[in-house]
Amino acid sequence: MVVLAGVGAVSCGSPQVVVRDAAVNNAPTVDVPTNPPTNPPTSPVAATGTRNVYAATMSGKLSPAVQGMPFRVYVPNSDGTTVSVIDPATFTVIDHLGVGRFPEHIAPAHDLSKLYVDNEGTWSLSVIDPTTAKLSGDLIPLPDPYNLYFTPDGTKAIVVQERLRRLEFRDPTTWKVIKDLPISINGIDHLDFSADGKYFLITTEYSGMVAKVDVDTMTVVGWVKVGGLPIDVRLSPDGTVFYIANQGRSGVSVVDGETLKEVQFINTGRGAHGLYVSRDTRSMYVSNRLEGTISVIDMATRTAVTKWKVGGSPDMLQLNPDGTQLWMSSRYDATVIVVDTATGTVIKRIYSGSGDHGLCYFPAPGNISLGHNGVYR
Repeated sequence: MVVLAGVGAVSCGSPQVVVRDAAVNNAPTVDVPTNPPTNPPTSPVAATGTRNVYAATMSGKLSPAVQGMPFRVYVPNSDGTTVSVIDPATFTVIDHLGVGRFPEHIAPAHDLSKLYVDNEGTWSLSVIDPTTAKLSGDLIPLPDPYNLYFTPDGTKAIVVQERLRRLEFRDPTTWKVIKDLPISINGIDHLDFSADGKYFLITTEYSGMVAKVDVDTMTVVGWVKVGGLPIDVRLSPDGTVFYIANQGRSGVSVVDGETLKEVQFINTGRGAHGLYVSRDTRSMYVSNRLEGTISVIDMATRTAVTKWKVGGSPDMLQLNPDGTQLWMSSRYDATVIVVDTATGTVIKRIYSGSGDHGLCYFPAPGNISLGHNGVYR
């Protein structure tokens, strides 16, 4: 096990962290470009076409794998050691689950059978049984799990180790390491996969860089510099581009994953941080954490068409099954905010716990989970 000395808790948007472990600091370096690419915007591509990677999420219907599970919103309180459990029917906190220190995100398993709590401070995953909304009693030891993803084919779990500047590819059944991939840049954060699942783009928050990683070889195969502070990543429904929330530039970078070029930039608001695709897959919701707003992007035209003032510090986003409610953690206000997606008005503010972060509304429509705090296909 690698021991870290003098390293504080890390989360999206927190100060840059220096890792003092010699083994990590001696990891292979990566060659990154020094300047952003210069290229003109391309013409927008329609958000709805013959291919839609989110087709299984559109109807609001649930997979047979989650039938009978109670609807709950699980909220990790990253300043402490608890997960708050909210009943979305009553908008009330009905339980507090004791987990490890600094729980960051809650990731549904690839097969939707369980939920994993990323305990970054105690280097472990707590396991929630969604049939009971209680901890299963299992505790999986993992170094520095800031974020957790699963490849679309379900063969690999990807542990994003932000402090260690490393990705760990693991067997999602045995949790044995398949391969370690050092990323010698501070701030590896969020990722999403190409439509065919052959590669993913992952942000490195403090460098303004986005890496392209081949899923089969588990190697970095390219970089694109978008500047600012890139955070959340989401593939467009037609699979042609990636949307990347850029907190430092107050908007969303649109990146072509094949050519590794930023083809467009969409201004949204200060602190653009989290992303979520609407149920009809025509819109992208963007949380502007530093100004307390949600922007709505029309993905057919790649333009921000409206902005909702919600207050607080909106962070990670989730939708209820029929897409009528947008749920978000308000990171620095210890509350969860629920917004009516038809009007943009706040329905409810729910006190949850300090540092509430990667909340997960579960169960949700979709055949498989790619992890994070609930990304489905």
